[in-house]
Amino acid sequence: MAYRALCFGLICVIFAYYIYAPIPENVEEPWKVGFIDAAVKTTSFLCMLTENMGLIRQDQVFSTFVKVDYTSPVSDSNITVTDTTFDGIPVRLYLPKRKSDNKRPAVIYTHGGAYVLGSFKLRGYNFLNRETANTLDAVVVAVDYRLSPEYHFPIPIEDVISAVKFFLQDEILEAYGVDPTRICISGDSSGGALAAAMTHLVQNDAEFKNKFKAQALLYPGLQIADLALPSYQDYANGPILLRKMAIELGSLFITKDKALSQAMILNKHMPLESRHLLTRVNWSTLLPEKYRKNRLYTQQVLISNSSYPQILNSTLSPLLASDSQLQNVPLTYVLTCEHDILRDDGLIYIARLRNLGLNVSHDHIEDGVHAALSLTRFPFYLRVGMRMKDKYLRWLKENL
Repeated sequence: MAYRALCFGLICVIFAYYIYAPIPENVEEPWKVGFIDAAVKTTSFLCMLTENMGLIRQDQVFSTFVKVDYTSPVSDSNITVTDTTFDGIPVRLYLPKRKSDNKRPAVIYTHGGAYVLGSFKLRGYNFLNRETANTLDAVVVAVDYRLSPEYHFPIPIEDVISAVKFFLQDEILEAYGVDPTRICISGDSSGGALAAAMTHLVQNDAEFKNKFKAQALLYPGLQIADLALPSYQDYANGPILLRKMAIELGSLFITKDKALSQAMILNKHMPLESRHLLTRVNWSTLLPEKYRKNRLYTQQVLISNSSYPQILNSTLSPLLASDSQLQNVPLTYVLTCEHDILRDDGLIYIARLRNLGLNVSHDHIEDGVHAALSLTRFPFYLRVGMRMKDKYLRWLKENL
């Protein structure tokens, strides 16, 4: 009993320390954001202790907390919700019940979570996808892919490819009453990277007869080539998404070898042969001056060789795609948050697409924080998350 009391007291002390961490002045509901931020930082600190003691890995601790928020498929008077599989890949389907004389649009959604956490079962995603189906009178397909570190790159991506390929078949679209000319791929955070990767693949592969009309990327993480972009520097300590934590979790998508995550934290993980690729994420030319803040761009330190050639793969980092690969990207929506280490990934992607003359809509949430779209259900309700949801659905309704 004394041991438990000591542990509880330690957690309270750590939480009390983090609750006083400064929150950006323009953030709405700063006390809520501060509470969530303190909870994440406390959990991250305890994860570091338990992992260093050899008790449990950081990702396992976070995964345990996340699973508490899982939901079951529950239908209502408007939407039929079912869990099934597409080519062996788990999906949650949201099918409108109302009759329609016309075929419906469809949205395929890939969840975030640094490739190691999350599911379509999470309360926030379930709410978002249900709202999407209801508001757009659309078929929504939420995809669950196998997670790292049990399954490394490219297995999670191959899972999404399998589900997408299955759904885009003529007979499947016909069965669900989907208009093949009105399909959108969407995702948030690392799920945004998966969505962008699917877009590049489907639009450039003749094997896919049916293409995407649009893609919607919500505070996407689109590259691991340069982890010292201005947003990574400005918001290294959050709120909510910490640079070190994000890198440690995200590196598990490639390997459990901590040498890689340590190199990524130092931004010294890219091999010499990547020099030409780094121009595609060069923030000194692709990021608006407002976000560069007069910083001096310095050439990234490159290593002589790498044990992980996959870090050069544009499927892993869609921002490394060539201009010719990006040329066929469809109508695009990007939502970015100011107070987010991933802010500049989205801004650079927008710049590259617009430089190619492509149609891009952009909502930048000046008081936005990472993961707010997942924080729209009790007890983690943020009004900014609801505003983001409304902007996202408004764009879909007007463009899909």
